[in-house]
Amino acid sequence: MLTVPNPRHGRIWDGCRVGLLGGSFNPAHDGHRHISVEAMKRLGLDAVWWLVSPQNPLKPVNGMAPFAERIESARQAARHPRIVATGIEAELGTRFTADTLKALVARFPKTQFVWLMGADNLAQIRHWQRWTKIFETVPVAVYDRPSYSLRALSGLAAQRFVRARIDQDHARSLAGMKTPAWVFFLAKRHPASATALRAARSLRQGPSPSRR
Repeated sequence: MLTVPNPRHGRIWDGCRVGLLGGSFNPAHDGHRHISVEAMKRLGLDAVWWLVSPQNPLKPVNGMAPFAERIESARQAARHPRIVATGIEAELGTRFTADTLKALVARFPKTQFVWLMGADNLAQIRHWQRWTKIFETVPVAVYDRPSYSLRALSGLAAQRFVRARIDQDHARSLAGMKTPAWVFFLAKRHPASATALRAARSLRQGPSPSRR
C-alpha cells in the first residue's frame, strides 16, 4: 500500500509517475476507480492520487457532504494498492487547480505528474481560474466521457493547445514530457455517477423534515 502524499516527505515519490484526479468525490464511486486503473494502464503511471477538494469553487456548498466524509468515501472506493485518496489540497492551502499543481510540483520536484480529467471538464475548463497554467505546469490526459467528447475536442482549450496534443498511441510517454503536452484517450465506459448516487441516497433517506 502506498503512503498518503505528505508535502513534507516528498522523497518517497521521487522518480514516480503519478496521475492526479481532482474532484469533490461527493461521493467517490467505481467510476473514479475505473478511470484511474485505465489511466495507470494507458499512461504507464505508478500511481494515481485522488485529490479530494475541500470545496470545488464551481460547485455549490448546498448538498456537499463534509470534507472528512468525502475523503473516507474515496478511501473506501479506491480499493487498489496504487490509488491514494488524499485531502492534500487542504494542507497546501490551495483552492484552484492551477495553484494546486504549482504547489505540488514545487513540493515534489522529482515526481512526474499528469493531470487527469474527463472530456466534460475539458469542454468547460475555460471557466477555471488561470486554466492555461494547468497545461503549462504538467502534462494533461483527457479521457472520453459520453456526449462531451466532440464538444470538448472542438472547444477553446483543445484548439488553444492543438499543437501540443499527442497521439494516444504514444500516451505512455506523456509523463515527463515538456509542457504543454496532452492526450485524449478512449477508455471503456463506466455507468457510475456521483449525481445518480446522491439522488438514490436522497430517495432512501426520504424527504427532510420541514423547518419552522
